[in-house]
Amino acid sequence: MDQSTHDVRRAGWLGIITECQQRPAGVSVRQWLCDNGIKEKAYYYWLRKFRREACEQIQLPAAASPAEVTFAELSIPAAVPVKPVTANNTAAVISANGITIEISNSISEPLLCMLLREVAHA
Repeated sequence: MDQSTHDVRRAGWLGIITECQQRPAGVSVRQWLCDNGIKEKAYYYWLRKFRREACEQIQLPAAASPAEVTFAELSIPAAVPVKPVTANNTAAVISANGITIEISNSISEPLLCMLLREVAHA
């Protein structure tokens, strides 16, 4: 395939991909492609090509030399008075090493995942 043919096809597929990504809410990619008579495999072939080109154009910053790691000792009082916080919708309470975490039913999934990850490393 010569360069001009490739450029024409590329421009056409760029338009198709742009239109598909601006499809109405609630319409799946598969449905939009079917409604517009576009083969799914061809769509994803060109989408992968465009993504690969975009990835290659990204300029990553040069790796900085590793900085020196230092630690500082912090003194913590032996007994810290803890005020219990109670919420009306407490679903679970996690207590470990003098720390108590009360979790409500309205906690977001990302926050819950982060809390559980951090408690596991405590």
